[in-house]
Amino acid sequence: MPSSSTIAAFATASFILLIIPGPAVLYIVNRSVSDGRKAGLSAVAGLSLGNTVHAIAAAAGLSAVLATSAAAFNAVKWLGAGYLIYVGARTLMQPATEIDPDQPGVSPKRAFTQGIVVNVLNPKVALFFLSFLPQFIKPELGRPGVQALALGMVFVAIGACTDSIYSLLASGLREVLLRGKALPFIRRWVAGSVFIGLGLVAATASVSRVKHS
Repeated sequence: MPSSSTIAAFATASFILLIIPGPAVLYIVNRSVSDGRKAGLSAVAGLSLGNTVHAIAAAAGLSAVLATSAAAFNAVKWLGAGYLIYVGARTLMQPATEIDPDQPGVSPKRAFTQGIVVNVLNPKVALFFLSFLPQFIKPELGRPGVQALALGMVFVAIGACTDSIYSLLASGLREVLLRGKALPFIRRWVAGSVFIGLGLVAATASVSRVKHS
């Protein structure tokens, strides 16, 4: 197991990454404002499961494979970019409608499922595990897979906390927006543009950054 000082250093690095708005944070804010607190927290649960997938993959050695294979990393990068751009384009093509708070546009189950996909294909999380996690593994302590899994779960726990805070804050603004005309605009034009922007950001994730980190 990693030492307490190693866990503390890794937790600090994880917290800094997680509070910086990226695909996960923007998705949480979008779901929480557009569809309410329940959908937002469901998205958080899905994103946390996506983070867990990255943690398990790192423990199993997948991160090492991706770090040395441009083809493998590019596959993940383009899958994530393609999904986000597709969701954004589909959102932009849908006409804006009045929002019934009792019938949200995205169900909690759908938000949960989308959250899993968004984070599994999130290059920000992949780059973090590929670039930073190996620095905290101490070979002399043995069982590097166990060390990686333990640190990965620290990341998952911190992410669940920060993401939940984002969701609660964003959903708190929902009623104000529901009383005006802003929410249909947000659901179509802002949300669609955000997803396309996230896809373009994902497409620019550089393999060379991973290989030389």
